[in-house]
Formats: sequence, structure tokens, C-alpha cells
Amino acid sequence: MSILAELENRSGKKCELCGSDKNLNAYQVLPKSVGGLDENLLACGTCSDQIDNPDNTDSNHWRCLNDSMWSEFSSVKVIAWRMLNRLKSEGWPAELLGMIYLEDEDLKWAAATGEGVSEEDQVIHRDSNGAIITAGDTVVLIKDLDVKGGGNFTAKRGTAIRNVSLVHDNSEHLEGKVNGVHLVVLTKFVKKS
Repeated sequence: MSILAELENRSGKKCELCGSDKNLNAYQVLPKSVGGLDENLLACGTCSDQIDNPDNTDSNHWRCLNDSMWSEFSSVKVIAWRMLNRLKSEGWPAELLGMIYLEDEDLKWAAATGEGVSEEDQVIHRDSNGAIITAGDTVVLIKDLDVKGGGNFTAKRGTAIRNVSLVHDNSEHLEGKVNGVHLVVLTKFVKKS
């Protein structure tokens, strides 16, 4: 069964955010870790567009979060948290933010995009050339790095690190795997590919 079919089955063929039954598609909640059903939700075109394009956000449309933020599915709660943070200056979303509950892992996932964090407080990861690195990007090493502890090898210049994770409290660190070994790498030693 496809992810779309599974999402339609779990949601009763309604948008898991606003309840619409029009123009429904699977929406993957980034940053992804392994993919699959748990990282997706069924969303209508209106919700998808407003999530991806903040300039199109209609705060009245998102009053639906009063109900959907209580979903049993983490992907729905993560998007609800992000949208409530985006809209908190409206007043009513701030009250809902005080009520929404996310497990620590889900809260970390929700905050991974920087939604709800003021611009001056955002941790922005930049590669050696100043390009912004986001979770899930592929980066390439620009110098040989000695890896200790995980097999003692040298990660050669030009090695690609795919699907990187960002260290949310340190803009100079990112995480990824090289030769099956999980590493923390300094951003000054990589370039975005």
C-alpha cells in the first residue's frame, strides 16, 4: 500500500490539519530522517501551500489547529506547532501554544526548521563558502579528516556526506555518516553540493 493510500485510510480521506476533502496529497514533514508514514500527513492544497509559502499564510484558515493539534500523530502535531509559532503574533495562537504537548523528540523535530525562533536567535549553519546548510542536505569534505574511535580511518577530501543533521545549538557542527560511522563535522570543513 502506498503512503498516500495509508494516509487516506488513517485520516478518512480528509486533510489532517483543516479537515478539507479537496486536493489531498501526502505532505512530508521535514527534516526527514528515514521517510515513511510517520513523517507524512495528508494535507489539502491550501494547507500545503501556506506551510511552504509563509507569504500566503491566512491566519483565519489555521483556526482549525484548535482541533488538529490534539492529533495522535506526531507529524500533524509538529506542523501544528510550527504554524502556531508562525502566527503567534495574532494573539489566539499563543494561547494554543501554551496548551499543545509534544514529546521531547517531537519538539526537537518541530523546532528543526527554526519556525518560531526570532531571526537573531536562529542558529544558521553555513558551509566553508557561506552557503546555508539545511537538514537533509548533502555536503562534501574539503579536506582529509582523521576519524578516531569508529574504526580509525581518514575521511578523504571529496567524500560526500548525505542527509546531514544539524546540531541545533551550535552553528559550526553538523552530523552525518561516513563509511557507516556517525560523525560530528565542523561546517568549515565542508561545502554544500
